[in-house]
Amino acid sequence: MTRLTGYHDTAPHAAQHDLTDRDAIVAALAPTGVYLEHWDAASLGDDTSDAAILAAFADEIERLKARGGYQSWDVARLTPDHPQRAEFRAKFLAEHVHDDDEVRFFVEGSGLFYIRSGGTVHALECTAGDLIVLPAGTRHWFDTGKRPRFTAIRLFTTPDGWVARFTGDPIAEAIPHYDGAA
Repeated sequence: MTRLTGYHDTAPHAAQHDLTDRDAIVAALAPTGVYLEHWDAASLGDDTSDAAILAAFADEIERLKARGGYQSWDVARLTPDHPQRAEFRAKFLAEHVHDDDEVRFFVEGSGLFYIRSGGTVHALECTAGDLIVLPAGTRHWFDTGKRPRFTAIRLFTTPDGWVARFTGDPIAEAIPHYDGAA
């Protein structure tokens, strides 16, 4: 289930709200410029190739390409038994921005985007079927949890893919980390 928890972005980082209603989540995210949509995401199975995943969502990818000018796309997967899961988690856990939109469609599994805007850190748990678009320049970080499980389609406006500029702010260390979907 998609969930949005808001925290103050200054100490003591107390929770402000906890939402599970999709319309309320979309409304709470609107001032940040973050876009959230839901697509049907029938499980394709762990053995499904990246090409088959991209083919299954070809129409949706084409729609996004036309809307956002995205030039490249891929499939990202992380599983609880991946030998580099801790390193991948650490890579995304610091606050950063991108010169490109961050576009993710969760085919399966879950992850938590932390979006910092307007005095609030919006912790958005994305689950299968969620499409999230963070506009370029949005301060954020992402947590996969200690035992990650997700498959996501990523779209980019440049062929360089994921390129982050880290802010150096330690705020990500102060907000509760993600334990994974219940």
